[in-house]
Amino acid sequence: MESKKRERVLVAMSGGVDSSVAALLLRDAGFDACGVTMKLFDNEVAGAGGACVVGESTCCSQSDVEDARQVAFGLGLEHFTFNFTGTFGREVIDRFCDAYLGGRTPNPCIDCNRYLKFAALQQRRAQLGYDYVATGHYARRAYNEATGRYELRRGLDAAKDQSYVLYHLTQDDLAHMLFPLGELTKPQVRELAKRHAFGNAHKAESQDICFVPDGDYASFIARYLGVGGAAADAQSDSGREGAELRGGADVCCGRGADVDAAAGGAARAGDSCVPEAFLPGDIVDASGKVLGRHRGLIHYTIGQRKGIGVAAPEPLYVIAKDAAVNALVVGPRGELGVHEVFARDVNLISVATLDEPMRVTAKTHYRQKAQPGQAVVEDGVLKVRFDEPVARPAAGQSLVLYDGDVVVGGGTIEGAR
Repeated sequence: MESKKRERVLVAMSGGVDSSVAALLLRDAGFDACGVTMKLFDNEVAGAGGACVVGESTCCSQSDVEDARQVAFGLGLEHFTFNFTGTFGREVIDRFCDAYLGGRTPNPCIDCNRYLKFAALQQRRAQLGYDYVATGHYARRAYNEATGRYELRRGLDAAKDQSYVLYHLTQDDLAHMLFPLGELTKPQVRELAKRHAFGNAHKAESQDICFVPDGDYASFIARYLGVGGAAADAQSDSGREGAELRGGADVCCGRGADVDAAAGGAARAGDSCVPEAFLPGDIVDASGKVLGRHRGLIHYTIGQRKGIGVAAPEPLYVIAKDAAVNALVVGPRGELGVHEVFARDVNLISVATLDEPMRVTAKTHYRQKAQPGQAVVEDGVLKVRFDEPVARPAAGQSLVLYDGDVVVGGGTIEGAR
């Protein structure tokens, strides 16, 4: 990597080893680099520090800010902290809560990348007169002379490739992005950190969502909306009987927002307004036959087998969450397979349009191996028909298309069949 004219770059530094090495590589390549750490939420919101599912070990705690600052100063770089707590709450935490209340399964790290690391940070880059934003993602960027478009490509380290969470990048984003780690493996990155005596060289990675470090999404949402005790009471059938559980869209959130139909509606148990996603309801099979009772749709995810609580001759899996009628749909493993997946909020990268069917491989989950199929966009809906059945994805997750190592684009999953 070479820079002949001292181009200026803001390096997003989380305090982890990846972004630290990214800053090192950019400095050594001759860039005029400046380290920046984003304060995304107050730790009181989560109850503790935590980390994003995809990426480095921690974010947002004071110790992480100090780790980033120490590395930056050791490299001779300026370092600043940007307070994006308002944007993070609005674009990530609120979206996370609304998705679960509406029966979907969100990916908040994709929203964090989209609205914070790229939208907000790119806006700040432009305001400050910098040329690029750089991150520690394991992905690659290139310009295709034949198509006249920037491309996002898989990282060289297949085990760490993070292109899946970057499918939302626009051509303008990519024109002002750098991914210094795209050609490296994780062991190589750690070795560079050790060689330069970075204090975070051995910092562990986390598999938790930053603002829910204990992994208990339902409890976090109840606390965040200010309905913790009422939600717990409403989840017992005894507390449910006699209460008016299907009221209108009452204001019941600690954040002072209406819970509307799109977010699963609201219900009143006693004197407290409780989102319907927390309320017990029927467990049904695909034909609508009632098999039992669930304890609130918010506690289940597509493909789940354990904890359903229904005795059957063969294992049952969660097939769907019907928020409209507060029903949990279950069935045998064979009902999990689907051939077609549909997505909206579509973003295309390597192509300008996808009006004609295109052979691709596609993923519906970060850890999933991309599967072959055919993709097309019709009336704003991305449709992929897979050659072989794939596991039914959860609405709210991301459908991402590849042409070899090149990311074609992707969208937010709405359904499958």
